[in-house]
Amino acid sequence: MTNRRQFFRDAAAAAGIVFTGCNLSSHRLAAQTSARKRRVTVGGRPIKTIDIHAHVVIPEATALMGTKTAPSDPTVIAAERFERMDEWGTDMQVLSINANWYSVEKDVAEKMIRIQNEKLAELCRTHPDRFAAFASVALQFPDLAADQLEEGVRKYNLRGAAIGGHVNGDELSASKFDPFWKKAEELDCTIFMHPQGIPEMQKRLEGKGGLTNVIGNPLETTIFLSHLIFDGTLDRFPRLKICASHGGGYLPSYAARSDYGCVRFPGTCAALKKKPTEYLRQLYYDSMVFTPEGLRHLVAECGVSQIMIGTDYPYAWSTTTVDHVLQTPGLSDADRRAILGENAARLLRIKT
Repeated sequence: MTNRRQFFRDAAAAAGIVFTGCNLSSHRLAAQTSARKRRVTVGGRPIKTIDIHAHVVIPEATALMGTKTAPSDPTVIAAERFERMDEWGTDMQVLSINANWYSVEKDVAEKMIRIQNEKLAELCRTHPDRFAAFASVALQFPDLAADQLEEGVRKYNLRGAAIGGHVNGDELSASKFDPFWKKAEELDCTIFMHPQGIPEMQKRLEGKGGLTNVIGNPLETTIFLSHLIFDGTLDRFPRLKICASHGGGYLPSYAARSDYGCVRFPGTCAALKKKPTEYLRQLYYDSMVFTPEGLRHLVAECGVSQIMIGTDYPYAWSTTTVDHVLQTPGLSDADRRAILGENAARLLRIKT
């Protein structure tokens, strides 16, 4: 095992990607892992499982912000990633980079995004059976972000973009971001939203329990989606394909209150074309809700066609994602196949 991990580390260093290198042979890697790879079947039929929520870091890009990725970071160990994927029954990961560059100047942002998207594309070309990826975009410059999205999709064959839940405190439903949403709709690509936290609530979330993450992240997702609904973004761009991480935050669990809010305060919803809960079925979600009842409820509120598995790898949130779907009562075999891989394959145009 030591020699194998060193092999991956050496390749990673050469390629400038924290967890794997583009010099690795796909055939060689497949031969190394196939003996232990878990094969997932549903109703006697094999299914290609696709994890919509997995992360990487590109040290060459983050270095432009003065951030150094330490060699001891667990994401540098490529062997562990492939071992865990095989152990969990994950055939493919859709990679994204959490947006931490919204405060940088334009010239730095341009360099960072170019490096990240080039490296992601190179990685996906080398391992097309294991990886697809979302482009990075500099949303603090909406017109530039629209151009970067188009380049990512058309030039690099990336499957859309990964974005944060706000940009320096500005909601993404603001009209200044419309050029980006318009481009995403034109390209018919997916936008994967991952929260960055809520800085203005930092003090209240301090203390025990890891509340900045445990509460703060799903809360930001809830706020992000609610603004897209109530501020009219989803009406202006009805063909948008937006995937919300962490099961859509709290919104699917309490969405009926949004509908009733329109009854109590009708003026706040006068411009909407339909009830708030109806928009939930045009959005997409990962399956990170942790319990069978949580997944059953997400399906009931949003529709089985809108849900895909997500692990948040390499962060230890969801090591039993495949089994979560397989063991949730009330799902048909068709439902399980859809959530485990068919929805993601359709949405992201991934061959199965």
